[in-house]
Amino acid sequence: MEPIEPARRKASFAASMKAVFWSFFGVRKRKDYEHDAENLNPFHVIVAALLGAAIFIGVLIFLVKMAVAK
Repeated sequence: MEPIEPARRKASFAASMKAVFWSFFGVRKRKDYEHDAENLNPFHVIVAALLGAAIFIGVLIFLVKMAVAK
């Protein structure tokens, strides 16, 4: 009996960034979600989520500083 190899993930880091971007809005078609679940690399998704959160926080800080600047 041969060992079962894990499925190779085919999507790029850019595809992971796109999926994380849309997840911030909570808008995904079921078909796209299923495609992402089959193809995205979990490590890429984690890195993309951390990067997206850092960018989001940076934009919020920038906007607050602009709003309270004299």
